[in-house]
Amino acid sequence: MNPARTRGYFGIGVEGISKSANVGALLRTAHAFGAAYCFLVGTGFDSRAGRSADTADTPAHVPLWRFDSVADLRLPDRCVLVGVEITEEAAELPSFRHPLDAAYVLGPERSSLSPEMMARCRHVVRIPTRFSLNLAVAGALVLYDRLLQMGRFPDRPVAPGGSVAPLPPPPAHGAPAFRHTPLNWHPPGAKTKDGPQRDGT
Repeated sequence: MNPARTRGYFGIGVEGISKSANVGALLRTAHAFGAAYCFLVGTGFDSRAGRSADTADTPAHVPLWRFDSVADLRLPDRCVLVGVEITEEAAELPSFRHPLDAAYVLGPERSSLSPEMMARCRHVVRIPTRFSLNLAVAGALVLYDRLLQMGRFPDRPVAPGGSVAPLPPPPAHGAPAFRHTPLNWHPPGAKTKDGPQRDGT
């Protein structure tokens, strides 16, 4: 089974997490969804403890950046930081338009993203649940929502069940378009009295 092709790229990270197993589960989830990188901010991540949940050994396949503080956080150019937090001002995830190039950051298990991190975020989203979710579950929902928006999938059928419609073909370039067709021009490969045209000339 081939992974879905999506537009843009994303990274995901955490701030101030104390449970390394939770971080490991998030890293594994990020790897499964095709993260370009992961990052940790101000957290004492124990890679051995994290490996108990990260059975895919994500740091061996995906860059893992560590930053001591929010002030040290560095992201690629044009990469938009999106906080995942339960606040009144946050946009609800089902109504959020994901940036093409984004970095998502989640906060500690029993606290919130720091004011410094919130100030760095261009957008903040929240998952519309009755109470907060496990770190890896919250990360998986955000990344799945991004996949639905950025991926190429057939439309859902009207009746219950899955769609078997094929994906639309990828964009392709056709023959060049001329305002005035040059004299004696033929599409590449077309047969003429002088034989097939190889270069379109």
